[in-house]
Amino acid sequence: MLKRSTEHRTPQQLRRANAVFFFLSGIGYATWASRIPYIQKQLNLNEAELGGILFAMPIGLMVTVPITGHLLSKYSSRAVMLIGGVLFAVDLGLLGFCTTVWQLVPVLFLLGASRNLFNISTNAQAVAVQSLYDRSIMANFHGIWSLAGFAGAALGYFAVHYGLSTSYHLLAVSILLIACSFWFISGTIYQPPIPQPKRKLFTLPEKSLITFALICFCCMACENAMYDWSGVYFEKVIHVSKGNATEGFVVYMIAMAVGRFIGDAIVNRFGIKNMLRGSGLFVFVGLMLSVLFPNQLTAALGFVMVGFGVSCIVPMIFQLAGRSKTMSSGTALASISSVGYLGFLLVPPFVGFVAEAINLRVSFGLISLLGLMIVLLVYRIDEEHQ
Repeated sequence: MLKRSTEHRTPQQLRRANAVFFFLSGIGYATWASRIPYIQKQLNLNEAELGGILFAMPIGLMVTVPITGHLLSKYSSRAVMLIGGVLFAVDLGLLGFCTTVWQLVPVLFLLGASRNLFNISTNAQAVAVQSLYDRSIMANFHGIWSLAGFAGAALGYFAVHYGLSTSYHLLAVSILLIACSFWFISGTIYQPPIPQPKRKLFTLPEKSLITFALICFCCMACENAMYDWSGVYFEKVIHVSKGNATEGFVVYMIAMAVGRFIGDAIVNRFGIKNMLRGSGLFVFVGLMLSVLFPNQLTAALGFVMVGFGVSCIVPMIFQLAGRSKTMSSGTALASISSVGYLGFLLVPPFVGFVAEAINLRVSFGLISLLGLMIVLLVYRIDEEHQ
């Protein structure tokens, strides 16, 4: 029935339906993030305890990457997306009712697992819609995710301002996500699974995807390093007041969102490989600018460059990997994401270790080299993937 429901839909209609799920993913994640300080206070956690507990979410995400790839080889990405979206929403609603650490940890683990299921299948859907167009539209989907993140943060601000409890805030958003998922799922594209040969559940990406996976590793490492350390950098290195410490993070996030909305136009004009090379250079130059000239203006400008740099790398790599002739786009994306998420997990703690041993400027200087690595890796992309 769902397969027949999209037979007569236009590419524009399918694109709008898929965009809805990117928005749901973004607003759901930002809603959770906006309430972290209040859950910390509710459970009386210090920063170290909170950091350890929050690690449950990326662990859940990492563990389930191969499972997601397996599911996408057996079922349509639309079915997996619906299941992942509903599970993500249910977990979000449960978070506000956790009254002990031992309740919060497993729910966060499941939130990471369901978010992984939701995000990879949503991107697989986007690759399928992209195949209907003769121009790039992939970055725009990720721009909608960023826009939803701002909307979720704003919603969280107003919920706190008007005294809405964390439990009812998260529950209300959860119900909204579930309702929208069921309402809009029939408008998304049907993408039949491509059965894969039997293999071990935990394997490295195929040789043809290794370069894509390494580029994702470098980009996701830079992204999460900025999420975790940009505010600290402004406070400890730039020496702004605590009230202004988020300035670096804010300009970075705005630049990343803007970059995603203009990225498709740049790709359509200059090509994906040129976009990727330029993005890697922006990451390198931006971080080095903040390291070599550590004052408020130059560091902010550097963070803007990093935001533009990382904005479109993963969407474009997903677009390239989704053209695989030997596996479904969902399986390909899950394969390279397994390596990419390692960068997301491992590099930010590395920043902290180097900062403790030497200083934070040296940490950011080392992270900047990942931008150069992206440039070099782009040259390894086969001509057939252009």
